Amino acid sequence: MKKLVYSFGDGAADGSAGMKELLGGKGANLAEMCNLGLPVPPGFTITTEVCVDYYKNSKKIPDGLKAEITEALAKVEKKIGARFGDAANPLLVSVRSGARVSMPGMMDTVLNLGLNDETVEGLAKKSGNERFAWDSYRRFIQMYSDVVLGVDHYIFEEIIDSLKDDAGVTLDTELNVKHLKEMVKTFKAKVKDELGKPFPIDVHEQLWGGIMAVFDSWMSNRAITYRKIHEIGDNWGTAVNIQSMVFGNMGETSATGVAFTRNPSTGAKELYGEYLVNAQGEDVVAGIRTPQSITKKARVESDSDLPSMEEVMPEVYGQLVDIYKKLESHYRDMQDIEFTVQDNKLWMLQTRGGKRTAAAALKIAVDLVAEKLITKEEALKRIDPSALDQLLHPSLDPKAEKKVIAKGLPASPGAASGEVVFSAEEAEDAKAKGKDVILVRIETSPEDISGMHAAKGILTARGGMTSHAAVVARGMGKCCVSGTGTLKIDYKARKFLAGDITVKAGEIITINGTTGEVMLGKVPTTQPNLSGDFAEVMKWADAVRTMKVRANAETGLDAETARKFGAEGIGLCRTEHMFFDQDRIISMREMILAEDEEGRRRALDKLQPMQREDFISIFKIMGDFPVTIRLLDPPLHEFLPHSESEMEEVAHASGISVEKLRQRAAMLKESNPMLGHRGCRLGITYPEIYEMQAKAIFEAARETKALPEIMIPLVFGKKELSILEAVIKKAHRETAPEVKYLLGTMIELPRAALKAGEIAEVAEFFSFGTNDLTQTAMGISRDDSAGFIDDYKNKGILEHDPFAVLDQDGVGELIKIAVERGRATRRDLKLGICGEHGGNPASIQFCQQVGLDYVSCSPYRVPIARLAAAQAAINAKAAVKKAA
Repeated sequence: MKKLVYSFGDGAADGSAGMKELLGGKGANLAEMCNLGLPVPPGFTITTEVCVDYYKNSKKIPDGLKAEITEALAKVEKKIGARFGDAANPLLVSVRSGARVSMPGMMDTVLNLGLNDETVEGLAKKSGNERFAWDSYRRFIQMYSDVVLGVDHYIFEEIIDSLKDDAGVTLDTELNVKHLKEMVKTFKAKVKDELGKPFPIDVHEQLWGGIMAVFDSWMSNRAITYRKIHEIGDNWGTAVNIQSMVFGNMGETSATGVAFTRNPSTGAKELYGEYLVNAQGEDVVAGIRTPQSITKKARVESDSDLPSMEEVMPEVYGQLVDIYKKLESHYRDMQDIEFTVQDNKLWMLQTRGGKRTAAAALKIAVDLVAEKLITKEEALKRIDPSALDQLLHPSLDPKAEKKVIAKGLPASPGAASGEVVFSAEEAEDAKAKGKDVILVRIETSPEDISGMHAAKGILTARGGMTSHAAVVARGMGKCCVSGTGTLKIDYKARKFLAGDITVKAGEIITINGTTGEVMLGKVPTTQPNLSGDFAEVMKWADAVRTMKVRANAETGLDAETARKFGAEGIGLCRTEHMFFDQDRIISMREMILAEDEEGRRRALDKLQPMQREDFISIFKIMGDFPVTIRLLDPPLHEFLPHSESEMEEVAHASGISVEKLRQRAAMLKESNPMLGHRGCRLGITYPEIYEMQAKAIFEAARETKALPEIMIPLVFGKKELSILEAVIKKAHRETAPEVKYLLGTMIELPRAALKAGEIAEVAEFFSFGTNDLTQTAMGISRDDSAGFIDDYKNKGILEHDPFAVLDQDGVGELIKIAVERGRATRRDLKLGICGEHGGNPASIQFCQQVGLDYVSCSPYRVPIARLAAAQAAINAKAAVKKAA
């Protein structure tokens, strides 16, 4: 039988850091810290395989699990010298989740498990601290009732607030033993009232309830949403970690905290974190109490009058510094650590790779290379390409006028403006309507995950730099200001007060996650700075990658942006996008609606000089880099006039009656325009259109000495391309025979992929138009699929939206066929991709595997593609080495 439970403690462990898939990240790292000889409370891990089996077998636990847990629990009892459920000498445990990748706050935790009316008395006598024992008991009832029994936590918060009011105190820590005993009694009565049955007293029943709650939380709505956002597989499962409790709430010599071995916002090499004296771990991340800085430097910088850990517990602080240096050296990466101090003894509860902003990821990568802890290739592989998006957009203009109404903690950098909303549901609804919003909450909880994803930024009244809002926002790349204590938020009235200023739902505010400022109205922005660490990492990436990176662009501004971000040419210039301007669309409509060639040519004569100037501008910006121009490919309905005024405008320009024009428009109406009279079919029926475009290209190339690549769209065979090749050659002879150019096609139909060998007899390059190739291969409209794609993902039919991440099994197979057959005909066939997938890291990995020469994406995704292409090249090199 396979092993279901792995023990750790006393400087030894059954597992190690390399077993994350089986033990989860938390369990594997607890084992590794034990192996390193660090002080870790003993415990055991139930494997992720048990969770997977639990869901496969209709929520039944596998045979043998209870026996292995009993055996592992006995080992913990022996190491601690206490017994689980013993009235005189009780062992208490925590029950925590632990997936293979960090999902902060998404799954459930229970602390102080093993307490009841008898064991609390034993804990009080054993510790000599009655207040601590009853404080732990009330915490346990509150957490267990919420997590396991489903009693809302706010019910208990209301009881606590009422008791504090009666006692005349403001802090939980000011409640005495009598208050806490009364609280426990009231808590238990409330549970019985809510559930119709008493709170469980049997400690073994408590333990199994906690374990099952962790397994069940894997499929909670918030965890599912988080996995969707971060593209984590539902089939991974979570481990469960049962660990002996150590107590940070035993008085002034005890504490709990969270720290990062480097600053997760800036990447600076400094211990960064928060702690609380006389508290348990949940107090720090929940934001219920104001956390204190770990270092004196951080306390001074935040202008706090609360003493730092360095000042209050200098010896323990010194131990923490030694351990964090040891962990960072061992893992060769910035770590996120959790710790508890019990009676001046430091215990390590967790270490993991710390979530960081994109700016911090770059700085940490560059610094670790400089410190010779990792190689440049290792550094490149560690940076999430998609996270670079955080750095590529504007930040607040430092010279702009701003009205600061509040200041909180700079929890996640960047700046965002938007309408104020107070709930996740409002944020989602507003985003669906195309609005930018700032989610304003007293404090966020895991239930807010969907709203945080929808919002441009997050603002909270409570919580520190390691609160739920801060950690999740940094992981998402969202701007966040937390702990803005001066805000008074009224959910019912849908408004908040900042001093004497009232801000209502729907009003616009701006938040700066780099400074913590909250401002009224929208504040102007400046363009990003792409020097320093960013430029260094991009230089490393460019040195490693083998695929070129181009951009999709059809305006001078897009081309300039693409060059600024490092594009090595244009892979897709969609000429139809050049005709939507008001001064052009009339001539375009005139051309489309013309009844004969003479009418079309009159309209085309107006358009040709406009096209030529467009191409001259783009060619000049791109210099010696290649520019691939796709000839006209619009579904005609996009250009047809609809309103009466538009009809009259076109009729006047073309010299025909409105009625005749309306009849012509009706004739051109198509049932399925995406598969209708578009692409090369326009060129076949109206060759003068492509002739005009080709002449404009050649005239512009002659003037700028450019080498254009002319792409014919939507072919399904060689014959179409051959006919249009003749049109292009004729235009070339008549316009600028001295200009060199390439002629190619876009492979965006399954038949074109299958007939690639024949098409390559004419085409000198292929560009895979994976947007349409996905539509035509899967029979799914990208414009209409949003309503059911999520159902397909939820039911496991699709792992990803195929328009966001390339369907490698189906669409990818067509690309492979086209590559093999095309290059069999023409060995030097140039191959690229220009659909949205050209900027998706997973799809870029596939492009490397099948041997494409370049990827092309939107200008703002060029740096993402450069890094992803470097990672793909590193992986390909490793695969070759492994195969050898």
